[in-house]
Amino acid sequence: MTVPSPVFKPARKAIEDTLLLKIHGRVTQVVGLVVEANGPNARVGDLCTIETGGPEPIRAEVVGFRGDRVLLMPLGELSGVRAGCIVRGSGRCLQVPTGDSLLGRTLNGLGEPMDGLGPLHATGVYPVYGTPPNAMERTMIQHPLPTGVRAIDLSLTIAEGQRMGIFSGSGVGKSTLLGMIARNAESDVNVIALVGERGREVREFIQQDLGEEGLKRSVIVCATSEQPALVRIKAALTATAIAESFRDQGKRVLLMMDSVTRFCMAQREVGLAIGEPPSTRGYTPSVFAMLPKLMERAGNGKVGSITGLYTILVEGDDQNEPIADASRSILDGHIVLSRKLNSKGHYPPIDVLQSLSRVMPMIVTEKHADLARDLRELIAAYSDIEDLVSIGAYKPGSKPIADRALAKWDAINGFLRQKKSEASDFNTTLWGLEEILGEKV
Repeated sequence: MTVPSPVFKPARKAIEDTLLLKIHGRVTQVVGLVVEANGPNARVGDLCTIETGGPEPIRAEVVGFRGDRVLLMPLGELSGVRAGCIVRGSGRCLQVPTGDSLLGRTLNGLGEPMDGLGPLHATGVYPVYGTPPNAMERTMIQHPLPTGVRAIDLSLTIAEGQRMGIFSGSGVGKSTLLGMIARNAESDVNVIALVGERGREVREFIQQDLGEEGLKRSVIVCATSEQPALVRIKAALTATAIAESFRDQGKRVLLMMDSVTRFCMAQREVGLAIGEPPSTRGYTPSVFAMLPKLMERAGNGKVGSITGLYTILVEGDDQNEPIADASRSILDGHIVLSRKLNSKGHYPPIDVLQSLSRVMPMIVTEKHADLARDLRELIAAYSDIEDLVSIGAYKPGSKPIADRALAKWDAINGFLRQKKSEASDFNTTLWGLEEILGEKV
């Protein structure tokens, strides 16, 4: 018996796996956003095309099954679809382009250019449905990632490979803070996902918040609010896949997503359309299953790192609403933006007392940790007497730490304020706090 050469094994396997018979299906009905077809033989997540007789077929994705019927949702408009349209499977999920040619570009939720600057000249492709790195193969978190924002670098120090949530109500300044971090953070590449944003805010974010310098080392992935729910979901997955491709090159990637809440709303829309039962506040079970799959893809790999910053839009400023609560349990820390501080003109409106970086003790010096702890104590002491001070009822001498907080409050408050065009060096920030608190780092 002749043993086949190992050289031909991959080719032989490819031949054996090739389908000799192409199976397609036909549309049987359309209900709301869901297209039902009697084929093709596809898996959940596979990309299909629906031939409507127009110049371009409509792309759709398999989202489930009902009996022997295939349920699809379009990655575009449904106009032109009728009963009997042929549905063809591609045998793979959506793939997105990768490579340095993406830097400075703005892509839609499917990874296609939308900035009018021509083709991408990508060097490869990545599947949008990636697998998180093996837990035992991740490198340990060791190094801080300076953001240029004093309030964060001082008391909420972020590490390379950390996943941090930014929690706030609407209109408090999440996008502005993201732009500030994107310009000043010491990362190699920024990948920014704008999921469910208002159309007018996209160019505002790119030109005003991010700026020309920030754009040069950034990739923007955008799916505005009027896009189909599946495209909004794909925007988050596309951005994560692009970030993974840069991480695998050994780069320090900063992945920013605005917002996770709108991603969850899009997934809820898909879940309800295919018949999932609503559970917590109308969110379907698949929403809470998707969240860890999305967020766990960030972090350190064998080489390179993805530092994830995810904004969570809390409804009615309720920090314990379902998406905020689920996200907080997955992430490595949270930054809470306060509407009260924002109304006082305090920017960035970071509520230091409600915010936390879980990995900060692992990456900062003991002296830095002591300074941050002292800062928190003084802020807490002042918040306890703030109402008494405002009405002139506080008597100095009744509580030593409150007296110290009152004496240093103007300096602390001024130090934590920062213009969005202002960047602060990490070491200079520590020295500045040392001078205010009268301690040596």
